Amino acid sequence: MATQQSEQTTELKGDKIAIIGSGQIGGSWAMLFASAGYQVALYDVIPDRVTRTLEALLEKLHGLSRGGLLRGTLGVEEQWGRIRGVQDLGECVTGAIWVQECVPEDKDIKQQVLTQVDQHCSLDTTVASSSSSLLPSDLSRNLKHKGNFLVVHPTNPPFYSRAVELVPAPWTAPETMTRAQDLMKAIGQSPITLKTEIPGFVLNRMQFAIMAESYRLVKGGFLSPDGVNKALSAGLGRRYAFNGPFQTAHLNAEGFGSYCERYGDMIFRVQQSFGAPEQMGGALAEHIEGEMVKEVPLDSLEKARRTREAKLAALGKLKADLDSVKL
Repeated sequence: MATQQSEQTTELKGDKIAIIGSGQIGGSWAMLFASAGYQVALYDVIPDRVTRTLEALLEKLHGLSRGGLLRGTLGVEEQWGRIRGVQDLGECVTGAIWVQECVPEDKDIKQQVLTQVDQHCSLDTTVASSSSSLLPSDLSRNLKHKGNFLVVHPTNPPFYSRAVELVPAPWTAPETMTRAQDLMKAIGQSPITLKTEIPGFVLNRMQFAIMAESYRLVKGGFLSPDGVNKALSAGLGRRYAFNGPFQTAHLNAEGFGSYCERYGDMIFRVQQSFGAPEQMGGALAEHIEGEMVKEVPLDSLEKARRTREAKLAALGKLKADLDSVKL
């Protein structure tokens, strides 16, 4: 793999990856696996959606190519040619080493789809759900091959954000977790492996904590919605793009122990002022919506998403280049 993955030439692989659901997440997964040379079968209960997704992926690949941001060394047509649409779920899953389920975040729908997938899996097929909140134990408890199941939750959009959470059910086999880690690294992602399942996993627990305090700051009249966005994008976000919270604390003092000694009392005092979580909605949510619409009108959301993706791709390339620098 090259460009954002490594300097090695991307090898064409005979292994098949099955993706169930061709929305934004499923399409992004398809691009990721194809960029690493895998054969990808893409299925959706609405066949026309697969056709539209394939057309959109080709356009995205051309855009990435123009910016020098393709992942891997395969060209646009070669990557796109690794992805094929299929109209039957059984055909999609049969023979696959990995199944990535990407249907809507509804437990009943996911359970129904996973039950169908289970019927066509081999003994060594890994089945991963892209769920962002549903516990893997709730999704897989009735599957025949539940030892091969885990949640693989990407950061949205997956192709442009490397972090991916690997969340086991209590019965997920250790070798399943190992295979998942190895495959995610092989396609250029950065796996975050949880030891046990927990509601919201890790990324969303952190994200929701930030969202809760952001909402309180606006509600209390301390800051505008734009101010909250700037505090993250121009402040904490830039710092955390390279160093997480513990490493940031470690560098901001003479080690993490020193940080706790210096700032532990202050941090605890401020944390005690945090309010309890509250449901977002009503007039305040409408106010925040109005402020966001001034920046990005609703009819410009898709354009803004494409801009975000281009920036994330460029940042990913920059980080890969910087990570290779030895101090």
